[in-house]
Amino acid sequence: MWLLPLAPTGPRRDNPRHLPSCSPALLLLLLLGSCLGVSGVAAGSRRPNVVLLLTDDQDEVLGGMTPLKKTKALIGEMGMTFSSAYVPSALCCPSRASILTGKYPHNHHVVNNTLEGNCSSKSWQKIQEPNTFPAILRSVCGYQTFFAGKYLNEYGAPDAGGLEHVPLGWSYWYALEKNSKYYNYTLSINGKARKHGENYSVDYLTDVLANISLGFLDYKSNSEPFFMMISTPAPHSPWTAAPQYQKTFQNVFAPRNKNFNIHGTNKHWLIRQAKTPMTNSSIQFLDSAFRKRWQTLLSVDDLVEKLVKRLEFNGELNNTYIFYTSDNGYHTGQFSLPIDKRQLYEFDIKVPLLVRGPGIKPNQTSKMLVANIDLGPTILDIAGYNPNKTQMDGMSLLPILRGASNLTWRSDVLVEYQGEGRNVTDPTCPSLSPGVSQCFPDCVCEDAYNNTYACVRTMSTQWNLQYCEFDDQEVFVEVYNLTADPDQITNIAKSIDPELLGKMNYRLMMLQSCSGPTCRTPGVFDPGYRFDPRLMFNNHGSVRTRRFSKHPL
Repeated sequence: MWLLPLAPTGPRRDNPRHLPSCSPALLLLLLLGSCLGVSGVAAGSRRPNVVLLLTDDQDEVLGGMTPLKKTKALIGEMGMTFSSAYVPSALCCPSRASILTGKYPHNHHVVNNTLEGNCSSKSWQKIQEPNTFPAILRSVCGYQTFFAGKYLNEYGAPDAGGLEHVPLGWSYWYALEKNSKYYNYTLSINGKARKHGENYSVDYLTDVLANISLGFLDYKSNSEPFFMMISTPAPHSPWTAAPQYQKTFQNVFAPRNKNFNIHGTNKHWLIRQAKTPMTNSSIQFLDSAFRKRWQTLLSVDDLVEKLVKRLEFNGELNNTYIFYTSDNGYHTGQFSLPIDKRQLYEFDIKVPLLVRGPGIKPNQTSKMLVANIDLGPTILDIAGYNPNKTQMDGMSLLPILRGASNLTWRSDVLVEYQGEGRNVTDPTCPSLSPGVSQCFPDCVCEDAYNNTYACVRTMSTQWNLQYCEFDDQEVFVEVYNLTADPDQITNIAKSIDPELLGKMNYRLMMLQSCSGPTCRTPGVFDPGYRFDPRLMFNNHGSVRTRRFSKHPL
């Protein structure tokens, strides 16, 4: 049995230092008073608990939820499934930073998975970590907060403070050093390193996270509500399944949809460089990866079942919201890119989102356009804290979850990415130009240091569009009508109505410079939208496009 080490006794390191000295009873009233009333929490009632389950690289478009029968039954069928949930950046660290801060990447400044890209850097720790939603839950709302699993890709790096660093806001901290692994990893246990080997019964990370989480539920304080964030390695590479699942899905192959193994015609240069048709070895590689990804998810399904059963056994399930989502999607052969994420297309930016909890009717599906920047505001709203007091860019989903009618909602979200890589030649692919990265297999590169783009993803009763601009020498533009072309095969940038193109360009500029409330202003297809074409043109009469900063920090 896993024994959960108790958090250190005495004053918490994250106690709010800005509050005046007062008696413990008055301090509690001050803390809780600012977290009551917004969500209709009555005085003296037990505030809801919240669990956030986060997987790593789990797609929605290509059947990523198919293996998770228990999860769909225990969360989706008992609550709401969002069919249009997106991430603002299709890469682990920027996306996770958006979840924690409720901000778009241009506001939290985590642009890729490197320390140079602000992933778990000292700058991130100083500026963003104190303002994450878990920090607010702990210091202002009096929640006990628990984290287990992968945090940010560079967490634990020596230049980022090592494993001794425990971010503000966490009462219990069990964080994985750096990127996803299943065996032979190190955890930070409240700031102290604990190494794990390769014995399945005690070291398989998904199961370890399950055991730690169950231990927390059994040994936590019952006088405070709790927030848990459980971040699994699955289905990220190296795709190491538990022994009992390694022979499952033997007859499963990556989906052969319309954009599988085809040349990306009229797309940006990184897509055009892919080799079509893919080699047999590449196809075998991605099919194997697809099966292994599904195999690793079966242990996540077990984790969800154990967690829900323990909450029910402890009498806490009916007062607990459970969120299930992923940090980004994934592709396997689309447009002849073998395996990865980082691209602007639906298979990389669309993710699962399932929620159950008090006041949510079962078996619901919402088509509302939502993003992972909404998770922080939603969870704060559940806790009774007004998310408008923060500088978060997202919106609370609580009205949607509770079935509010005549709800005014957004019609667009921003997707932005700054390429990861160095201006050097890949030693495994010496014939390629400098700056490309993730070149496997067959030297098909998935990213480059100048793979920098931004998109507006728009959904309304009239339109289902995506408009994207690249900050490259071509200033390439891609536009897709996903109603007619859900696989995003045909770029209509040169055939779409120029007026609509201009509006989308202007909206992109507005979103790229937005912050907090301005990120929630009416989109192109909202009734309140106002478009001034004079803002679109410079002295030469050409469409103005906003360029990206190569050095955002």
